[in-house]
Amino acid sequence: MDLSIVIVNYNVKYFVEQCLHSVREAIKSINAEVFVVDNNSVDGSLPMIREKFPWVHLIENKENLGFSKANNLALRIAKGEFCLLLNPDTVVEEDTFIRCLEFMRNDPKAGALGVHMIDGKGKFLPESKRALPTPLVSFFKVFGLSSLFPKSKLFGRYHLGYLSEFEINEVDILSGAFMMLRNEALNKTGLLDESFFMYGEDIDLSYRIQKAGYKNYYYPETTIIHYKGESTKKGSINYVIVFYHAMIIFARKHFSKKNAWIFSFLINLAIYFRAFLSILKRFISKVYQPFFDSILIYAGFYFFTPVWAKLQFETEDYFPNEYFVFVVPAYIIIWLISIYYSVGYEKPIRVFNLLKGHITGTFVVLVLYALLPESYRYSRALILLGSLWALIILLVHRLALNFAGFSHYEFYGTRKKKLLIVGREKEVGRVSDILKHSRLRIEITGNVTPDEHPSPLFLGNIRQLREIVRILKADEVIFCSEDIPAGEIIKNMSLLNEENIDYKIAPPESISIIGSNSIHTAGDLYLVNFNSVSREKNRRIKRLFDLTFSTLLILLAPFLAFFFNRYLFLLSSSVKVILGKYTWISYFKNTDYESLPPLKPGIFEPGAFDNGEILNPIKDKMNMEYARDYHLSNDLSLLWRNILGIKNQ
Repeated sequence: MDLSIVIVNYNVKYFVEQCLHSVREAIKSINAEVFVVDNNSVDGSLPMIREKFPWVHLIENKENLGFSKANNLALRIAKGEFCLLLNPDTVVEEDTFIRCLEFMRNDPKAGALGVHMIDGKGKFLPESKRALPTPLVSFFKVFGLSSLFPKSKLFGRYHLGYLSEFEINEVDILSGAFMMLRNEALNKTGLLDESFFMYGEDIDLSYRIQKAGYKNYYYPETTIIHYKGESTKKGSINYVIVFYHAMIIFARKHFSKKNAWIFSFLINLAIYFRAFLSILKRFISKVYQPFFDSILIYAGFYFFTPVWAKLQFETEDYFPNEYFVFVVPAYIIIWLISIYYSVGYEKPIRVFNLLKGHITGTFVVLVLYALLPESYRYSRALILLGSLWALIILLVHRLALNFAGFSHYEFYGTRKKKLLIVGREKEVGRVSDILKHSRLRIEITGNVTPDEHPSPLFLGNIRQLREIVRILKADEVIFCSEDIPAGEIIKNMSLLNEENIDYKIAPPESISIIGSNSIHTAGDLYLVNFNSVSREKNRRIKRLFDLTFSTLLILLAPFLAFFFNRYLFLLSSSVKVILGKYTWISYFKNTDYESLPPLKPGIFEPGAFDNGEILNPIKDKMNMEYARDYHLSNDLSLLWRNILGIKNQ
């Protein structure tokens, strides 16, 4: 056996599907075995792998064992002369394994090998080659000096930025995303250290291989795509803590007590620093626009209130300070909350959602105003004037910032993303259908063929892709991997990486189109998902409906007893829903809904109240339809029918 390939999967169904397609092409001329170790995924990965890749040795864990333990399960039974640790969010060239095996066999001291990796935009990933993270090297990395001086032999050692990305070099540390290991070296060093749950195990193993007398090589004669960050979001606090704690484990294991203490101190300092930055960034991204809106609205009240008071009451000081300190901020908060729940802060900006939220907020303000005692009713006219001012300033400043080129202020429908599809006629048609059903604002500007002589359906062939992208000002290129070899896709991504465009890959016989916009973002994909219940907008609407209906039932509690024998059931259910433990409508219990978007347990199921037995295949279909095409009217209808069903129970 030449090669044993080990892939650990955790809830990245569409990425592992694409990865296995590329692996299948790359092992055609070598004797290889492929293991997929699944860490208890709930996204439908397992049935997909069994159906589409029956030749894969599938190891199914009943819990998430982490990266090291999962890899070791396969490595213990691997039969290959060489073993490869491969991430599921990667795509390899057709000759990647052949080239790597040839290099390893030509140098008996080569214990491990890593390759040239690019992200989803064709940009080189610097972690393809790294130095040992000594305290000094780590200090330069943690506090940003390595980023400021990437080519420096002193400051840029973490990613060895002074070494060319296109030259073969002996290095200290290789990435676990692609690490080819000589089995002989692995037997001497031992398997992955299972005290590392995720991150750091590749650093530890690379270091132990060197200590055993072998060499680690960075081999850029072949390139792979590594979408990077799908399983864990790099910007999250959890990522920061897990990654840096792994560094502490490594330091305590391999450095002297003194150096380990210094290293641990620096790392803990970095954890708090990075966690603070992460929290701050997330907070600012959520509140900066509502905060800016509130300043603009308040400024309007501040300036036109005295003018109105002068006209109506002949004095500018008619309204007390409490009006500006408490009342106006209360109006603004109601408007902003209403806009938020009307999805008025989603990108791109939808004017209808903004208008709907603002009008709803104004209605709430007027209702509350009418319920207040006379002494607290300052001026209904000012509410209407303030509402008009708020509406105008919210729209005008968004339009101004949009025309100024701020991407966060782009309006829905003002611009469609321009796409090019590269493939043959059959696959181009299939991918076009997926895109049409994805409900995205896109425009397919043309098709490009891999064949030398294109038919009238195509703008040109793949050799002309760079020129076609430039002329049509395309935003994105989608490659059909059924028609374009992975090596050709990677080559074109690398050639076009200066064009500031995005790339995606459409695997054959799949409903997914996968890509990633940067090394810092999770891979994004297009799916035939209709109006999925998993969409942020729909989750928000569903939760608001749950809270509203539950509150209404509690307020009507005195009347429920006259109409419902099981009114206590409705009241207790309302409390459970308000506490977030349940939702009113969810999937059928005791059915297979693991591959569907996650929902809290339901008080009721998506079938109307029915004393008859519903067969499981019908339940599965109803679950899928509910998840795939969610509308608030569905919840209203189902809830009403279920409540009528229990009325006289």
